[in-house]
Amino acid sequence: MSQSEFRPKAEEIPGQQLPYPARQSDMDPAPDSDLSNYKPAGKLTDKVALITGADSGIGRAVAIAFAMEGADVAIVYNENTDDAKYTKRLVESKGRSCLVIQADVRQKSLCEDAVRQTVEKYGKLNILVNNAAFQQSQEKLEDITEEQLRRTFDTNILAYFFMAQAALPHLNEGDCIVNTGSIVGIVGNPILVDYTATKGAIHAFTKSLAIQLGERNIRVNCVAPGPVWTPNIPATMPKDEVKNFGHEVALARPGQPEELAPAYVLLASSDGSFMTGSIVEVTGGKLG
Repeated sequence: MSQSEFRPKAEEIPGQQLPYPARQSDMDPAPDSDLSNYKPAGKLTDKVALITGADSGIGRAVAIAFAMEGADVAIVYNENTDDAKYTKRLVESKGRSCLVIQADVRQKSLCEDAVRQTVEKYGKLNILVNNAAFQQSQEKLEDITEEQLRRTFDTNILAYFFMAQAALPHLNEGDCIVNTGSIVGIVGNPILVDYTATKGAIHAFTKSLAIQLGERNIRVNCVAPGPVWTPNIPATMPKDEVKNFGHEVALARPGQPEELAPAYVLLASSDGSFMTGSIVEVTGGKLG
């Protein structure tokens, strides 16, 4: 069975925990993010995209899909250099350039520097994908430390503001921002209270910024994934939650990163030209 056909059911996901930040190559089974099942159509020819949190998981899959559609890509990552280098090789194997930037997006100056490096390298910026995220599960609200709370909000929503502020001077009519939200920002999750709060904030940020930028014809949208098999899951969730991960959705399995990428292509391309302020759910039928 090829990687593109590998869609394990929830019962095929064994309980496991990996140290944070987890390497994608250490996951069992490995996520499907190589886009081997994707059929491009030149939808982003000669565009330039900057994607945060793109060393692995959804960000990696989006970077590869964008490259297959004809875009050059800058990827921002924080810690997993080996994963980022592998993403770069995958992007370049599709015939496009990949700029790798190590930066902690919690720092506004580093967000500005990432945009500066991208524009210096490629001469422009057309697409910003805010995708970097941090989560840590806690059974009780009282167990969420101030350090965890601040890291979650700084990474998941403040960084989205910082990146958008840095990118906007370079975005022109027809360009766009795509944010990564989450279904849990809509329906909630009892062990991810701080994380869900930030995802709800991302959804509101998307809608408000879309209204503000509409007169400039810069579109702002959001993808809200359901359970997706990414390194964050075994690195931040209890072992008993990882086992049978994704069992609660209608398709009875977690999504694979490459199954999320087409939604980002839609929102970044002219196919989504009348979409702004949208929260696009890609959830496998999340049951709430």
